[in-house]
Amino acid sequence: MNSTVATTQENRPTRENRGEERQRGWVQPQVNIVEVKDGYLLEAEMPGVSKEGLEVLLENNEITIIGRRSPLLDGSQPVYRESYDRDYRRSFELDPSIDTGKITARMENGVLFLELPKAEKVKPRKISVE
Repeated sequence: MNSTVATTQENRPTRENRGEERQRGWVQPQVNIVEVKDGYLLEAEMPGVSKEGLEVLLENNEITIIGRRSPLLDGSQPVYRESYDRDYRRSFELDPSIDTGKITARMENGVLFLELPKAEKVKPRKISVE
């Protein structure tokens, strides 16, 4: 993993009461972080999460992603299930070289894409010679 974006949360479910009838634990989504031309791209797999169930929170130099899975239809019972019945949560500490004011997010087919651009001051630039 690149030292510029580091995970800060252990991979274990926790409990948080959101006023629901039953409490659902958190599980960390699997992520890929790649360096691109002008920054970094973070991809987080969150099957069952729609754009409406997604939160991306930025506080100081920490970014937290929260994905709430859509509940089963009322009155339905799963016959067979291999996936967790948990929501997703993961936090990352961002390096100061990332321009937090220009972070963008998009959700496609259960995958969150966070674009983390480098600040202009740390990008390489070409200097003209006179």
